[in-house]
Amino acid sequence: MRLLLDVVGRHVAAHSAASGTGRWRTTSLLGVCGAVALAAALPLAMASGSPGGGASPKSTRRQAGARPGWGFTHTQYSAEHGTPEATRKAGALLSARPLPQNQHIMGWGAENPEPAPGRYDFQALDERVALMRATGATPVLTLCGAPDWMKGGRRGRTDWSRLEAAPDRRHYKDFARLAGAIARRYPDIRHFLVWNELKGFYDEDKRRWNYEGYTQLYNLVYAELKKQNPQNLVGGPYVVADHEPPAVDPEDRSPELRGPWGELDQRSADVIHYWNEHKAGADFVVVDGSSYTREGHETIPDEFAATEKFAAVTRWLRNVTGLPVWWAEWYVEPPAEDDRPGGRDGWNEHHRTAVHATAMMHLAASGASAAFYWNPQRTGDDCPGCLWRSTHLPDGGQGLPMARLLNRFAHEFPPGSAFRPVDATAEPGARIQVLADDAAVLVVNTERRSVAARVDGQALSLAPYEVRWLAR
Repeated sequence: MRLLLDVVGRHVAAHSAASGTGRWRTTSLLGVCGAVALAAALPLAMASGSPGGGASPKSTRRQAGARPGWGFTHTQYSAEHGTPEATRKAGALLSARPLPQNQHIMGWGAENPEPAPGRYDFQALDERVALMRATGATPVLTLCGAPDWMKGGRRGRTDWSRLEAAPDRRHYKDFARLAGAIARRYPDIRHFLVWNELKGFYDEDKRRWNYEGYTQLYNLVYAELKKQNPQNLVGGPYVVADHEPPAVDPEDRSPELRGPWGELDQRSADVIHYWNEHKAGADFVVVDGSSYTREGHETIPDEFAATEKFAAVTRWLRNVTGLPVWWAEWYVEPPAEDDRPGGRDGWNEHHRTAVHATAMMHLAASGASAAFYWNPQRTGDDCPGCLWRSTHLPDGGQGLPMARLLNRFAHEFPPGSAFRPVDATAEPGARIQVLADDAAVLVVNTERRSVAARVDGQALSLAPYEVRWLAR
């Protein structure tokens, strides 16, 4: 029986471009009081009031190696099962403009890959890999979690409630051998993330992550994957870049990185420093995180401005490690508290895509090499933030607003895009965000009301939370 996990994911992260308020204001490339833009021309297929984005005439640009760009992670339910017509539509959506796709080796839609030592069960993982291959994706595997017998459980049994337990130290080599077996089984897969959010590695007594144990596991897996093929690309430590509100809990705040959004958790910074110093090697550094605080789930000073965190963390990681930066997950909707409506269920799609677009603008402008949207697929009709309607529905498989945004953004702003500053202004009391290169301009209205704006000399009337693409 496959584990049914929370469709939202454990952590939420976001970041926003800075914005101009008050009088009509000239802005610059993700400046403190502005947004980014390039010369804008005519609006493309994005209709006013329709979240996401539309088609683009720009030719496809691909990035190789450790810079796969924008993609998504499969969760419990995906497009390989469902009604025939719905799975066909979802497959066509994923094939039309292929994105990198990430899959965990156990859980999140995959069975226990090695229920007993030397006895493998790859059927479910084979199906996900087949979907990635059939839709032309750049496939990525997250090497998490560990079979039960590697963490004190019974051989041949799977206790899904212990999915997040780390393997025992005496089984680190066994987990590395499993990683090698998976690499041999899928020789076309070149990108591997080692573990997920250091699950099971927190030391309650020391009140910190067991980064020594994780790094030992990472080094064994890294060596095994490189042994299988030196061209395999491997990254870690996949720590959660948590943060606290400004001037709260001095013991856990890092003096290295702070901003209006808050201050990086020192425990997260310690993981990065230890892993970076003691790793056997790495092709990229990977983290995840949220735009809201670890305690209280606050977005400071608001849900749009809080997303600046993503840019700050990305720049810090590049400076500390010198490696390409991957975001394995990012989130922008604070979770609901006390069973009250909130998070994905509390925002409409216009609001959601506007905040996500702003977060992605910060990730792109700060030089992130990859970012994977956590696709919260459900089997029912209601699925806030999903990329497509559930394939278990007779009329399922159609792309949803977040799919339009993700696909268009990946197409227009792949890693290595050269962004250009441009004048961008909004009416008094309104904020807009703008990002542009030589061919496309993305404009986001961060207000819940209509806003008049001018981008590179072009007058715009933006609907509430509208995401507008312009072409040069």
